[in-house]
Amino acid sequence: MIEEMEIAEKKIYPEALLKEDMGIDSLDLVDIVVIVNNIFGFKIKQEEMTTVRTLSDFCDYIETKTKTANR
Repeated sequence: MIEEMEIAEKKIYPEALLKEDMGIDSLDLVDIVVIVNNIFGFKIKQEEMTTVRTLSDFCDYIETKTKTANR
């Protein structure tokens, strides 16, 4: 996130709100979808992201999706 999204390291912590604290907007989200697809091999579905508010939520989402994909 530091390199790809150019987010200051001090703004990256588990409880950081993606929009409010980290400044991630809808265009950044498009970039994140591409990055996640390239790294993990699945696409983020917008309807699944409705409960994702913090960086920790996002990490949990990625972890859940990767476990599901590996079954």
